[in-house]
Amino acid sequence: MSQDPTTEDKTSFRLPDPTLVTRTMADVAERGQRIVTDFLKRQTNEGSATGPGPDPLNIGNAFLEMTTRLMANPARLMQAQIGFWQDYLTLWQNTARRMMGEPVAPVIEEAKTDRRFKHDDWRENEVFDFIRQSYLLSARFFTNVVQNTEGLDQKTAQKVDFYTRQFVDAMSPSNFLMTNPEVLRRTAETGGENLLKGLSNLLADLERGKGQLRIRMTDETKFKVGENIAVTPGKVVFRNDLMELIQYAPATAQVLKRPLLIIPPWINKFYILDLRPKNSFIRWAVEQGHTVFVVSWVNPDERLAEKGFGDYMKEGPYAALDAIEKATGEKAVNAIGYCLGGTLLACTLAHMQAKKDTRIKSATFFTTMVDFAEAGELGVFIDEEQLQSLEEKMNKRGFLEGSEMATTFNMLRANDLIWSFVVSNYLLGQEPFPFDLLYWNDDSTRMPARMHSFYLRRMYQQNDLAKPGGIELEGVALDLRKIRLPTYILSTREDHIAPWTSTYRATQIYSGKPRFVLAASGHIAGVVNPPDSGKYSHWVNEELPPEADVWFKGATELSGSWWPDWQRWVVGQDKAQVPARTPGAGGLPALCDAPGDYVKVQARD
Repeated sequence: MSQDPTTEDKTSFRLPDPTLVTRTMADVAERGQRIVTDFLKRQTNEGSATGPGPDPLNIGNAFLEMTTRLMANPARLMQAQIGFWQDYLTLWQNTARRMMGEPVAPVIEEAKTDRRFKHDDWRENEVFDFIRQSYLLSARFFTNVVQNTEGLDQKTAQKVDFYTRQFVDAMSPSNFLMTNPEVLRRTAETGGENLLKGLSNLLADLERGKGQLRIRMTDETKFKVGENIAVTPGKVVFRNDLMELIQYAPATAQVLKRPLLIIPPWINKFYILDLRPKNSFIRWAVEQGHTVFVVSWVNPDERLAEKGFGDYMKEGPYAALDAIEKATGEKAVNAIGYCLGGTLLACTLAHMQAKKDTRIKSATFFTTMVDFAEAGELGVFIDEEQLQSLEEKMNKRGFLEGSEMATTFNMLRANDLIWSFVVSNYLLGQEPFPFDLLYWNDDSTRMPARMHSFYLRRMYQQNDLAKPGGIELEGVALDLRKIRLPTYILSTREDHIAPWTSTYRATQIYSGKPRFVLAASGHIAGVVNPPDSGKYSHWVNEELPPEADVWFKGATELSGSWWPDWQRWVVGQDKAQVPARTPGAGGLPALCDAPGDYVKVQARD
């Protein structure tokens, strides 16, 4: 005879250890008081009478305009409400029928990629199934009403849609103790010790953020740059104010004559391309016979506040090309730019074209935008009110805090990068799992005030880079149409940061012979996808029609990594080989071992 479920629940519930409760609450009181005191003191020191207003993100005006538009067409709103209540009534009826033992089909299901409701109780338990479907119906109602509001300009519509989804995601029943069956079970099993542990985790994250919540996504104690991540052998052979140049040790007796220069973004650190040996693009490129040089950007502080975009070009790619020539004797190089590093590479190529500098013979762009007309959801954060607020904060400090940039990127995938950790760390009381990618994601960088303001205004807000002569760097008006060398443009289909339909626009700008390849997955996983992983496909199409969607319809999907395709392409530009080059043995002495010193400076230091 089966055991009564009520009895089973009672026997599985245990009271918390009173000693643990007393110790935890005393610790909470002491740490909480210190956190609040420190936070208020810092606000007093950093605040001013002319500081940012109560709505620095300019959300209020966007929602006010949306409400005005909705009220102008009450019939449409009423129609949406009627549809919502009809679905809700059906859900009530189905739930009642299910409680009486009758099988019923769900009224609504979450997307297959939604992992919030993966616990079995969300479907097997009638109450939690009702809660889940109620939430999904409400979420669909809110988002549909917002998305179907007529008369909003594109920017306002995008902002309202984005923040509505942020609200909807935050209100998910999976984020709350009393409506999450997995958390309730854990609470019963541990006697509430999971909640005490979660409270301790919350305080630790507030301490890490100095009064602001900085969610710990991974066990940081398990990683150390240069010891178990970023370990490909090499030497720093050049250094200036903005970057260290790393030359990696060869893995083959012969190497390609043309060195390979990689320019990563300075919004993140370069070792995303060198996490572990098995998924390191840098190590793989070395094994394919490339002499690899990588720019490792400095993590700037207030001393570099006046460094501009032109400085990053001069002290980045230009300085690296000079150093590579001294180190190897070679003028001709192949270059790769990743994300913002690719935008800088495009600017440098246009600048070099005007100066008749032909040292870069081929250019590869990873997830790079040069036409920002449709910049994706990052555009939500770019309007005049927000830029003024951001510039005011940057000008006080001389830089943008790395944590602020990280928060922006995390909001683009809030369920995966915010709320899943709220549930795991604070409600379930679990310790974060060691994950190298999330360690890198949390190892944020600062942005010099002058450079970042220029980048956001001139490129994101005004889209000047796509206009011939729209941007001038170091006395040269840039024209991307004059870039005539062979280019390889790699984009990723699920990119939240550089939407592939936007990056595709470069194929219609460059005058050389672009090759466009689309990888599955997102901004990071689609790029860092070694051949041995067996993950993700990629699409190729030799034709380059004006519209991205037309390109995709004619593309061929190929299984596995795009890395071998790139290798065939880049070797096809020049197959000449020379004896392997040892870092420090050429015209530039080794300064220190890879990964160098700059990469080890953390934004919170």
